[in-house]
Amino acid sequence: MTRTLTLTSLALAAQMASAAPCPTRASWPTASWPSRQAEVASARASEIAALEAYAFTLTGDDAERKGIRTDSVLIIQGGSVVYERYARGYGAGKRHLAWSVTKSFTNALTGIAVGLGAVALDDSVCKHLPKLPQASCQIRLVDLLEFASGLDWKETYEGKSNQASSVLAMLYGEGHADMAAFIASHPLRDPPGTTFAYSSGDATLLSSAIGAALEPAHGADFPWPLLFDKIGIATAAWERDHEGHLVGSSYLYATPRDLARFGYFFLSDGCWAGERILPESWVADSTAVSQPFLARRLDAEPTDVLGRHWWLNRPVPAAGIPTPFPHVPEDAYFARGHWGQSISVIPSLDLVVVRTGDDRDGSLDFDHLLELAIAVGRP
Repeated sequence: MTRTLTLTSLALAAQMASAAPCPTRASWPTASWPSRQAEVASARASEIAALEAYAFTLTGDDAERKGIRTDSVLIIQGGSVVYERYARGYGAGKRHLAWSVTKSFTNALTGIAVGLGAVALDDSVCKHLPKLPQASCQIRLVDLLEFASGLDWKETYEGKSNQASSVLAMLYGEGHADMAAFIASHPLRDPPGTTFAYSSGDATLLSSAIGAALEPAHGADFPWPLLFDKIGIATAAWERDHEGHLVGSSYLYATPRDLARFGYFFLSDGCWAGERILPESWVADSTAVSQPFLARRLDAEPTDVLGRHWWLNRPVPAAGIPTPFPHVPEDAYFARGHWGQSISVIPSLDLVVVRTGDDRDGSLDFDHLLELAIAVGRP
């Protein structure tokens, strides 16, 4: 694996490191997480019992895949594990498919690429993937980051055929070999940057472009030296298409403890152990409501609020959107994935909550789950 940095990249990295101070932490869980589980178990037994009664009680036959089907809950407060439980064959050392939590990792790699000078957000996607159809060259990287490509993409899942679902066709059908080319073959529905529509195509096209920009200097395994190795993520596995592009929408696997490291990394403003890895203001910009979302939402639930590949808990009064999760602080933001995967970051409580599962019928009340987790993990 090539790990050569150009002088320009080194200079940009040095400039980024001095741009803004990194948070001071008592310790960094690069190798292992400190634990306060025994202390919290004693002090908050009733709160833990309430969390477990809700999150880990199965309804009906497990094989029927009905109701809440939690595989793990992990709570980090102040940089220490305060609660951890696994179920249904999972344990601390077993990877879990993250589904669309993967999109927030694609956000991080984009920020790293920007910080190294490998890309600019205003770049046309064709600058990095020159073989795409000419019509798609209007799309900028920032448009992909904000789910605003304008491509006529159909983001539907179970119960739909590959012909009716762009994402199923990308992952399992005609588009699986060269996902970037398949995504870019969709016609433009709107001018890029003008409308919001949640899209696994946008995320995967973005990860393909970022990979093309970073691989020449950092090798095909660039996420490891540039991110995972730095913050102690040792279990990550990330699937690629036949062209070698990371599937930036869906196919990262990692243990909950490593998913929590990623949440802690964002909680620490994109820094780790005194090193600034993400550019100054990247986390703040990523967790602000995006302009295309404010301008015109084509594909969102009434209380969905999105930033740049992160879900937010901010009300949007101008759009008539209340706080999405009223029992959770408004500064919280979330990486969320299909079937109940999530990394919740709550800066005001110095808290990270990871939950993995196999929910199939929408039974989980995410607001209530986090309300119970906060009761366990509050400072």
